[in-house]
Amino acid sequence: MMNKGGGASALLGERVRINVSAVGLQSGSTGNSTLLDSPLLALFCSVKCPGSIILKTFDLMKELRDKQVGVISGFHAPMDKECLDILLRGKGPVVWCPARSIEKMRLSAAYRQAIEAGRLLLLSPFPPEQSRISAERAELRNRFVAGLAKRVFVAYASPGGKVEALCRELAAAGKPLFTFEDPHNANLLSAGARPVQTPGELVADRQ
Repeated sequence: MMNKGGGASALLGERVRINVSAVGLQSGSTGNSTLLDSPLLALFCSVKCPGSIILKTFDLMKELRDKQVGVISGFHAPMDKECLDILLRGKGPVVWCPARSIEKMRLSAAYRQAIEAGRLLLLSPFPPEQSRISAERAELRNRFVAGLAKRVFVAYASPGGKVEALCRELAAAGKPLFTFEDPHNANLLSAGARPVQTPGELVADRQ
């Protein structure tokens, strides 16, 4: 149940569907790998996000936390880290995929406690020597996350940015894609993302 190292590769091999060859699946993990059995919801957001959407996202994370919905994300930007902290105050599964190797990552006491409790899985597709975050690794990591998720929620994607491009690709491939109904998200809605009215729409396939 609790593992650390490269043993995740075999477990992930049948699950990742998007650009697997580019990622390479030289995976490392720390935590409860059975969390991957949950129907995970991917969370994406561009770094520069409108304030109104940040507040909506925090409210949504609280509702997902209370419903114990499994969430997978890179949790890199400051807003993402706050989402991670909100989710870890609940009891649902959380999978954190950094855009670097997990070797020698410094973890707070709260994160270590969540790992020991079996509620947090730290998972990376990158080998130990790739210990620095880069834009290229972030893009590959996002594909890795999308491949493991059953549904995808995008709080915001900067027009013309890499997150938007990935969302268009996911929508074209038939991946269930959701976002807030907000003027700032017109690009996502036109790309095929469905507007979220209630958190229940994000967990309809949980049973």
